[in-house]
Amino acid sequence: MIPYGRQDINQADIESVVNVLESDFLTQGPQVPLFEEAVNKYCSSDYGVAVNSATSALHIACLSLGLVKGDWLWTSPNSFVASANCGLYCGAKVDFVDIDPLTYNLSVTKLEKKLIRAKKNKTLPKILIPVHFAGQSCEMARIHDLSQEYGFKIIEDASHAIGGKYLDKPIGGCQYSDITVFSFHPVKIITTAEGGLATTNSKQLAKKMQLYRSHGVTRDESLMTSQSDGSWYYQQVNLGFNYRMTELQAALGVSQIKRLDDFVNQRHILKDRYNSLLNGLPITKPYQDKNSYSALHLYPIKVDLKNSSKNRKQIFDELREEGIGVNVHYIPIHTHPYYKQFGFKTKDFPNSESYYKAAISLPLYPGMSFQDQDKVLASIINCLLYTSDAADDLLCVDLGGRRI
Repeated sequence: MIPYGRQDINQADIESVVNVLESDFLTQGPQVPLFEEAVNKYCSSDYGVAVNSATSALHIACLSLGLVKGDWLWTSPNSFVASANCGLYCGAKVDFVDIDPLTYNLSVTKLEKKLIRAKKNKTLPKILIPVHFAGQSCEMARIHDLSQEYGFKIIEDASHAIGGKYLDKPIGGCQYSDITVFSFHPVKIITTAEGGLATTNSKQLAKKMQLYRSHGVTRDESLMTSQSDGSWYYQQVNLGFNYRMTELQAALGVSQIKRLDDFVNQRHILKDRYNSLLNGLPITKPYQDKNSYSALHLYPIKVDLKNSSKNRKQIFDELREEGIGVNVHYIPIHTHPYYKQFGFKTKDFPNSESYYKAAISLPLYPGMSFQDQDKVLASIINCLLYTSDAADDLLCVDLGGRRI
């Protein structure tokens, strides 16, 4: 099976983890600060807070910005459920802003219209979480302008996007947001096995997130309510969680980030090749906004179902049977049973639902060979074209007569 995504682990990565196993610290040692420093340097951010998952990072980001019961959090319906769940963890109410039909990111036009209505209804969001879907940045400058006008805070969900750029600057620098969150799950751009990290340029927010990730416990006397009893002393000054990243994970991250640009470059080579080889098929290829350089976590296509004799499920199943590990990103969050209890229903966010009905993510990862990619192409052609002669003709045209 050719997976839709997978990690790329080399000997240096392995040795970095082995070195930690042979060291004195498996947790709460020097590797986590080193990883935070490496991400800050790459992203041009001032502070980084590493945690055990991007979900945890989203949670403590919301907490640090003071999200509480009765507040509103808005995000994109085209995302994994964690982008919305983090609001519910804080007792807040969650709503969504439909996506742009080209980028599949949160639509700024629809956001502005929704903000105008919310201001009249006194239901403005406290936090907006724009999701950089597939690695491409949302229109953050415009979103930031709206945040200044309407008074909401911004957490960038950049789980897909480390290594990407917006307006020629690295995603994660927080020029247009309060906090940015990355994921290091194995299928993401770099991996720490599991893990996440929040960047910010606010010392105050960084300190709050550091407390929330580790039980709300501190040894920092400036945060204590009374004088320390001694070097062993600590105080719990907040209600926090055990969201810490281990030394093993951080060491892997320190090693992986050295190859981050190479990983993204290889994804772009594969993307360009897909773009060329998929010409002439009844699909919509991913759109690239001129202001963004995508990290290309995903290569999502939309099947032209009006001109196909097969539905998306049939196409998906046939590709899986051929050993092509396609996937679908994402089932719109508001259509899940858990969210329907809050009053959401089908057709609430039509662009997200329309995209979902036709979406298939093709395999894309740095270790993918051109031979693997040719196999993906051959399977897609066999699935989407309706006669063997037509499929053979397209193969010959697109690949210079070379059979795959």
